Amino acid sequence: MFDFDQQIDRRPTRALKWLKYEGTDILPMWVADTEFKAPPAVIEALAKRVEHGIFGYSRPSPQLTELIIQRMSDRYNWKIEADWLVYMPGVVPALNLACETFTEPNSNIITVKPIYYPFLHAPGFHGRKAAYVDMVEVDGRWLLDLAQLEEQAKHSDLFLLCNPHNPGGTIYTEAELLAINEIAARHNVIVCSDEIHCDLLLDEGKPHIPYAALNEDAANRSVILMAPSKTFNIAGLCCSFAIIPNPELRQRFTRAARGIMADVNLLGFVAAEAAYQDGDDWLSAQLVYLRQNRDLLVERLNQVPGVKVLSPEATYLAWIDISGLDLEDPIGFFEQAGVGVSSGGQFGGSDFIRLNFGCSRAMLEEALDRMISAINDR
Repeated sequence: MFDFDQQIDRRPTRALKWLKYEGTDILPMWVADTEFKAPPAVIEALAKRVEHGIFGYSRPSPQLTELIIQRMSDRYNWKIEADWLVYMPGVVPALNLACETFTEPNSNIITVKPIYYPFLHAPGFHGRKAAYVDMVEVDGRWLLDLAQLEEQAKHSDLFLLCNPHNPGGTIYTEAELLAINEIAARHNVIVCSDEIHCDLLLDEGKPHIPYAALNEDAANRSVILMAPSKTFNIAGLCCSFAIIPNPELRQRFTRAARGIMADVNLLGFVAAEAAYQDGDDWLSAQLVYLRQNRDLLVERLNQVPGVKVLSPEATYLAWIDISGLDLEDPIGFFEQAGVGVSSGGQFGGSDFIRLNFGCSRAMLEEALDRMISAINDR
């Protein structure tokens, strides 16, 4: 029904992912959007809205709010209320707004390494200090060093959590989240949890648990950030939302956004509503395809001497340990081989690269062939 093998030429569209390597044959496997056409329902809804021809200021429909409330209940067994929702033009702006809202200048904000690089930059953008906690390998998964988290929480006001984790692909279990919550509660730390990849679960039987759904304390000290953008490949339409159960935190957050935070793109509202209303069959099919891509990548790369990758439980991103290759310029090496990946140093892990496998099987196979051939020919 849905053709994820279709290869669509994005180069004429000024797509950031492809523009980076304009005029070359390098396959772009870096920035986190996929090569998949959005769900038919989204495309149809956008076409209908464009046909209307007027694109003035817009507000979210009551239907979109109800769809989000229902989705939280159906998928995560989390009962939320309409007034908890704060629509945002993106998760990264919301993350930065949380830093500005819930901390004072020169205070500490906890983040982890490795992590999606805006987490590393956000504290400094607002005159705060980043307090780092390492992600460590435990039984084939990337997990927080809780002893480090305990120590940093003693001197910090805000923790920037990423669940599922980017780039490691970890889906935190209830026990793991409760351990984080116990530390946050003990030291009165607010938790801003980026859960943008919460629908992209690759390990069947491993559910996503929103941090605020853990218990009353977690709900009262958290800001949850979500969006349909990664799930349905509509990131360029800039629609996301914060879920803030605590009215005091929500009021502070919305007050800080006044005059600074842009409204959501009206087509973003349209796409989000269509995706949440009629996109889940497409999502289910995409997950099957992504699991097969992941398994292919993990199997092939783990056969290469000097390379190691833990199987990501979620996302379409692979965090690949290349420390055994002893490359002086990893990004240049793989670009020379015809594959554009993200530098691990951006995320706080210089011995790694991140690769986006949200693409056609043929594109992934070609990228893997090029990478493995270049490694073997060194």
